[in-house]
Parts: sequence; C-alpha cells; structure tokens
Amino acid sequence: MESKDPMFELLTSLEQIVFKDLSQTVTLAQKSNPFTEFERLRKGTGLKTIDFAREMGVSVAQVQEWESKRVKPSMTELKLMRLIQATPVLSP
Repeated sequence: MESKDPMFELLTSLEQIVFKDLSQTVTLAQKSNPFTEFERLRKGTGLKTIDFAREMGVSVAQVQEWESKRVKPSMTELKLMRLIQATPVLSP
C-alpha cells in the first residue's frame, strides 16, 4: 500500500477549493518544468526573497537554491507556491 504525503494531500484539497471556479487552470492542467513553474510563481507573488521564504516556511538559502536551479522544488512545494500566488491574502 502506497503511503501519501499528508501535506501534499492537504494542499491538493486547498488547490481544488481555490481554483474551483476556473474551468482550465494552467497551473493545474499542465505539467511544466518545476524550475520554469517556480520562476513564474515566484515572480507572480511579487514578494522579496526573504518574504517568499517566510511564506513558504523555508530558509532563504532554500529559495536561492531553487532560483539557481541547483535544487528542484517538490510537487508539494509547487502546490504551496500556487496557493500563495493565487491567494493575495496569504501574501503581504
């Protein structure tokens, strides 16, 4: 039996709620390169690196790793980024 990441499942549910009114959401419908999607989502938030890291619950060094394309964000991290970008209340 396959064990599922509870955070991934939670974020999937939240994503369905946030994007429920959109018939075709690019971020949900297409599988894109994690680095390309990260760049688009990061820019879409308008947050500074330190603020983005705080919203994501990761270190500034982790965000810099993603930005430099040394480390690819996980699917769970990408889901959280989509929610942060789509929900302005979550961002300052």
